[in-house]
Amino acid sequence: MKRIYTALALIGCSLTAFAQTNKTPKDKPLVSHIYTADPSAHVFNGKIYIYPSHDVDVKDVKEDDEGGHFAMRDYHVLSMDKIGGPVKDNGVALDIKDIPWAGRQLWAPDATFKNGTYYLYFPVKDKQDVFRIGVATSKKPTGPFKPEPEPIKGSYSIDPTVFQDTDGKAYLYFGGIWGGQLQRWSGNNYDPKGALKKKDEVAYLPRVARLSADMKSFAESVREVQILDKNGKPFLENENDKRFFEAAWLHKYKGKYYFSYSTGDTHNLCYAIGDNPYGPFTYQGIVLKPVLGWTNHHSIVQVSNKWYLFYHDVQLSGKTHLRNVKVTELTYNPDGTIKPIDAYK
Repeated sequence: MKRIYTALALIGCSLTAFAQTNKTPKDKPLVSHIYTADPSAHVFNGKIYIYPSHDVDVKDVKEDDEGGHFAMRDYHVLSMDKIGGPVKDNGVALDIKDIPWAGRQLWAPDATFKNGTYYLYFPVKDKQDVFRIGVATSKKPTGPFKPEPEPIKGSYSIDPTVFQDTDGKAYLYFGGIWGGQLQRWSGNNYDPKGALKKKDEVAYLPRVARLSADMKSFAESVREVQILDKNGKPFLENENDKRFFEAAWLHKYKGKYYFSYSTGDTHNLCYAIGDNPYGPFTYQGIVLKPVLGWTNHHSIVQVSNKWYLFYHDVQLSGKTHLRNVKVTELTYNPDGTIKPIDAYK
């Protein structure tokens, strides 16, 4: 526990340093009437839909290393006809009170469409305070979404993201350490006393499972996603400017699979490239440099013939748990690598 609280002290110092910078944002918040974060963006029927977390200011919850101050309770779906155009808040798409098995903390979601139905994947702590992943459905991209009565069997941790490949197969990626509880899972078995890795140990890895045809269950056992350095070796925990922490996202570009993620306590968004949805993925570099606030969470989506990065910072509030989503253009180099993005002038 001493090491955890030491890390928490460093988090506070890091956040203070961010807040005291004189950075000028390049991009404007998409909405300002509510706080939003962790934007998962998709294009459905030519229109852009964004599925973010909905941050709330809970004054009686103290900040802690488990993320207790991230006390979200519902989801709003945002939509826009084009990048730079007006953004519509379509209201509450799913409320925690309508999820039978949910306890607290409705964190970063994602969505997809298949066979006439929209699927919303979400992490929330169950009534035993263990994070699980649930799924809800709707005939409209904006909801309202009806949740299944139980979480996805075999699911755990946080930050689900779904990827549908060109062959029709769909995969769910997930996982996050510290408050995301991934350190409590080994071989898909739960250990409430699971510990964080030591600095010289191989870092925790994200998870993936192929979804069944009904998009509501796993078709296979959950497996680890290998992220390797350019020498083919996994990252150690002390390589925390490159190792996985949370916020997985997968997209495909010119036949290659791009796995991007947050490094958490070093605040980078990084990416790695592989030849199939399971990996292994070879580390390439940074997608987005640290933003104002502690967390860094994103999605990457093609709109017409351009690519965009949706992300968040804390421009509106200055508080790490009250964030605002943004969008900026993402560009590739001729060799397929991504040009690193700095969100500030």
